[in-house]
Amino acid sequence: MTTQARHGGRIRTDLLGVYLNDHLAGSTIGCERAQYTVRALHGSPLGRALAPIAAEIAEDRRSLLDIMRRLGVSSHRYKVGAAWASEKAGRLKTNGRLVGRSPLSNVLELEFLRLGVEGKAAGWRLLLQLADDDGRLDRHNLEELFERAQRQLRTLEELRLQESRQVFRAVDR
Repeated sequence: MTTQARHGGRIRTDLLGVYLNDHLAGSTIGCERAQYTVRALHGSPLGRALAPIAAEIAEDRRSLLDIMRRLGVSSHRYKVGAAWASEKAGRLKTNGRLVGRSPLSNVLELEFLRLGVEGKAAGWRLLLQLADDDGRLDRHNLEELFERAQRQLRTLEELRLQESRQVFRAVDR
């Protein structure tokens, strides 16, 4: 266990390592799902709107790996592998259609991505709280990551509401 006095010391990396590996697994799922969704919506306005967010999600995953390296926390390949496989399996869910995407798919994908980004923001927020206790955590970088997550949340929510209005709006017949 790695601990030292508060303010300038070290944080407890044994438990933080478990926490960060869980976030890495979630980040793996989020990255895969964001890239999949952008590919599925290629050429559409929604696909173009999601592409920069998917790129940022991948960049945020790399930032998490960098933070883990600076803290001396190794990634657990089994968790990452299981997360990758579970994301692939999650694509098999029923969507009310036997083949192809349902109009509801976009709404559900946006909700899924939004929930993932909310979890990521919570992780950045926690690390920000710990930055005063360990100089290996760069407060400025974490603030930028947190603010980007907040912007991603706002954008995903706006897109989700737009898609929801289109999907659930009654059509005159």
